[in-house]
Amino acid sequence: MSERLLKSLYDIKAALDEIALFFEGREMRFDLYSKDIQLKRAVERNLEIIGEAVNRILKENSAIEITDAHRIVGLRNYIIHGYDSITDENIWAIVINHLPKLREEVNTLIDGQ
Repeated sequence: MSERLLKSLYDIKAALDEIALFFEGREMRFDLYSKDIQLKRAVERNLEIIGEAVNRILKENSAIEITDAHRIVGLRNYIIHGYDSITDENIWAIVINHLPKLREEVNTLIDGQ
């Protein structure tokens, strides 16, 4: 695995760790998330970073297996370009339902290098 590819994986891992840190000591509840503008923007920024890193991975080696990689890149584009139509519900669903799987896959890829 190239250094560039490995760096992108570590960038994803760091962004995932940061999102987890934002919720440390807090209840993971949608109503609390949706009322905290700083938390929402911080999560969205890290999702942008994740999407950009996945995009770089796909450009370097499209055979790397990350579930829904193209949708992750699409989310990045949506957050950046469709910022005015992002819903808290969509971002929350991603945080709760999809980030744990992505964390597993990224850790497996890093450990297997």
